[in-house]
Amino acid sequence: MSLVVGVGARRGVTAREVCDLVAAVLREAGRGPQEVVALATVGAKAGEPGLVEAASLLGVPLRAHPADVLARVGVPHPSGAALAAAGTPSVAEAAALVEAARCGVFGAAGSELLVPKRKSASGAARVTCALAVARGNGRLPAGGLGYTRGDAVFELRTRR
Repeated sequence: MSLVVGVGARRGVTAREVCDLVAAVLREAGRGPQEVVALATVGAKAGEPGLVEAASLLGVPLRAHPADVLARVGVPHPSGAALAAAGTPSVAEAAALVEAARCGVFGAAGSELLVPKRKSASGAARVTCALAVARGNGRLPAGGLGYTRGDAVFELRTRR
């Protein structure tokens, strides 16, 4: 199972603000940073230095998606502020879901929010994050033992 962190941010957000919120969201989900495969955001924020640096610090790519693509994603917490600023009613939740769908083999049917949008603790809430899971990506669960005999649906028989 791979995790994608969707991030919405105001201009001038620092990597520290982003990483602090990402860490809090991962703790809330009981997950670790090693499970994150990407940070995702809206195209207009792809060059935001704080987001670029945060992705680098986490060791994952920053993936950007067009606002019109994000606007078509149903999310639990749409925002008028995000719509006015970015052209989509959701950045963090929608970007997390879109990128998780891209990472998994089941597409949109294989992605779901683990943690909905959370705002940073700063008074102005300069960053928002949401956590989505990409299911069916062919990777074994972290700490898993792999497949066992009980997982087999058939047995291979050797020729004599």
